[in-house]
Amino acid sequence: MIASAESAEPTIVVIDDDHAIREAIEGLLDSVGLRSRAFASVQHFLDDQRPRGPGCIVLDVRLPGRSGLDFYEEFTSSPSAMPVIFISAHADVPMSVRAIKAGAVEFLTKPVRPQELLDAIQSAIARDVDRRRAATEVARVRCDFDNLTAQERKVALLVATGKLNKQIAAEIGISEATVKLHRGRVMKKMHALNLVDLVRMIDRLSTDDPRSERTV
Repeated sequence: MIASAESAEPTIVVIDDDHAIREAIEGLLDSVGLRSRAFASVQHFLDDQRPRGPGCIVLDVRLPGRSGLDFYEEFTSSPSAMPVIFISAHADVPMSVRAIKAGAVEFLTKPVRPQELLDAIQSAIARDVDRRRAATEVARVRCDFDNLTAQERKVALLVATGKLNKQIAAEIGISEATVKLHRGRVMKKMHALNLVDLVRMIDRLSTDDPRSERTV
């Protein structure tokens, strides 16, 4: 069983309106030591408390009320969304393509082969662990960046674009010696090993939240 970055036990959420299917999947997961929680509808899942640790969702495409595919296309836009494995007894090519393009881990046809489902679940858990680890790292870098002074942030952003100290000095309107001083403080506060490491951090923040100079 795959552990999360925080060593939390993974949880597999099963959403299917067929009681027999839910029981069968829960039994399979229990037989290999995986914890699961089952729901008859998307709304039941949304009304319940979300799992704190890593995991994934095994989701039926066709559900009463809100369809699994419609729910997923909204759900996946959240940065904390769990990976999804679709299962369906009525799959067609356009539907499966739509699901995979939306980011689904796998699209399986009922009756699902047990090992095929377990393999997909392990892949999904690994993906969620990686996502959580990356989010933790981004949060750490964000905290370090926010602890920089306004002038240090300006220098950090300009250094990340590849500008030389003298170019940064001219653009900001300070001396080259002051740029060097700020640059050293930036490296220390950001815990950057070298210039390449700093550039990667800034790029990571830009990808994570490109809203303003302050937030990169």
